[in-house]
Amino acid sequence: MYQPKDSSLSPRFCGVRTFMRLEQITTTDNVDFVVAGVPFDTAASYRTGQRGGPQHIRNFSVLLRPYNPDQNINIFDYCSGVDYGDIDVIPGNIHRTYENIQNGLRPILEKNITPVIFGGDHSITLGTLRAFAEKFGPVALVLFDAHADTWDNYYGEKYMHGTPFRRAVEEGLIDVEHSIMVGMRGSLYGPDDMNETRELGFEVITMSEFRKIGLEEVMRRVHSRVGRHPAFISFDIDFVDPSFAPGTGTPEVCGATNVEAIECVRRLNGLNIKGFDLVEVLPTYDNGEITAVMAANVAHEMISLIALKKQAEQMERQHAVMNSSTPDK
Repeated sequence: MYQPKDSSLSPRFCGVRTFMRLEQITTTDNVDFVVAGVPFDTAASYRTGQRGGPQHIRNFSVLLRPYNPDQNINIFDYCSGVDYGDIDVIPGNIHRTYENIQNGLRPILEKNITPVIFGGDHSITLGTLRAFAEKFGPVALVLFDAHADTWDNYYGEKYMHGTPFRRAVEEGLIDVEHSIMVGMRGSLYGPDDMNETRELGFEVITMSEFRKIGLEEVMRRVHSRVGRHPAFISFDIDFVDPSFAPGTGTPEVCGATNVEAIECVRRLNGLNIKGFDLVEVLPTYDNGEITAVMAANVAHEMISLIALKKQAEQMERQHAVMNSSTPDK
């Protein structure tokens, strides 16, 4: 059973920085989840530096503790997890990086371990979705993001951080009928930009609509859309307003508050989630590390969802045993 080092016995400033002070070991034995970095950022269209995102999140995460009071669960009562380290990337070569992502995730997914992946820019998600589709078939995508990332190209290039979900649809990696995007906002080139995303088959809830209908209705729609289909959760830190998360490549005003963002993740509980990613954290613009605070806590909530799923499965097994041992009347 792998769990974090106890910070009441060992100071947080001691040791190598891993997520939540988990053991850093590349293993798929006796683990329920792994945290893995993909520090690739040469498909970004504006600011770069997202390659530093995985370690930036890890650096702050030493402050996190195993018990989540709002979800009323101690993660490591139900889960074993490790910091798997980083998947090797090839700077400037996105296609070889995609191959590395697929090869790196394959042994994890073969054992039904849930990965929590830290980017890197959002282009990495295409490689991740290729690995998930290989294991599960097309997955339902739940995207929290300021941008739909369904452009056809940037500068004539088809593989950039603004294009992964169009490519994923074209490759048949996403079950679009059960996929939903939340948080889109900001200026566009024209109305077709968002219309084309819907034409690809996605349900889209813009941030303006989010404000009108409220978080409860947003998450009801997420659950209704996804149902029990295998789901992948992608969280771009620019979903959050730059007043709460300035350290990102393409910030947009009028985003989610930190409370709204955390609540969105918490209320994913009950979905059939197979994996997560958290992308576009850019340390050089992160004043006071407030983006790292936000990102690390989002990741903590993601891992809490894994624990809640394990808890529910354990309770179902116990209930089945009790029913099977009850004599017929």
